[in-house]
Amino acid sequence: MKLIVGLGNPGGKYSSTRHNIGFMVVDQLVKDKLSLEASLKAWKKEDKFLGFVCKLDTDVLILKPETYMNVSGKSVAALANFYKIPTRDIYVVHDDIDLPLGKIRIRRGGASAGHHGIDSIIRELGDSEFFRFRLGIGRGKLDKPHSMDQNLPRQEVEKYVVSRFHDSEASDLKKLLKKATEALSITLKKDIFSAMNQFN
Repeated sequence: MKLIVGLGNPGGKYSSTRHNIGFMVVDQLVKDKLSLEASLKAWKKEDKFLGFVCKLDTDVLILKPETYMNVSGKSVAALANFYKIPTRDIYVVHDDIDLPLGKIRIRRGGASAGHHGIDSIIRELGDSEFFRFRLGIGRGKLDKPHSMDQNLPRQEVEKYVVSRFHDSEASDLKKLLKKATEALSITLKKDIFSAMNQFN
């Protein structure tokens, strides 16, 4: 069994914000694999997993945690533990402020680089060796390269990541969603390393 997790914050207030790029990608993946009508019915709210779950295939589950970003790990761990999914078969899709808009990087393990959702998953799983699909959201007017746990005032970063994409970024966003869903599709059809070779 494989688990794909799209990270984001629940509710209309956060819909289509930069921090919710993980939700956008998994929604698009399901639409691509199923008909539009089927995709709307595919998501089931699962209270025991604290989120929405879609069974994409007999051995592929997709999760959108309904917790807030900072405690996403509770949802991921609940589902992974229930289905006994090993960490190596968990793929987490999330925003990355340290990558330019449109860039994608796939990696396994390592620290969270200050991303609270990743922090929470590491803490709840007790393991950092899951794969991350890091999607660049750019940094807008934020001046210099940084991670969220460095010296830039946290409130500036937090305000930026919950902002919506500008109209001028629509083309890059569309390309990013396409690249990310292609990378996930290759991962499912072949393996994660094929996706890494193509997109890193």
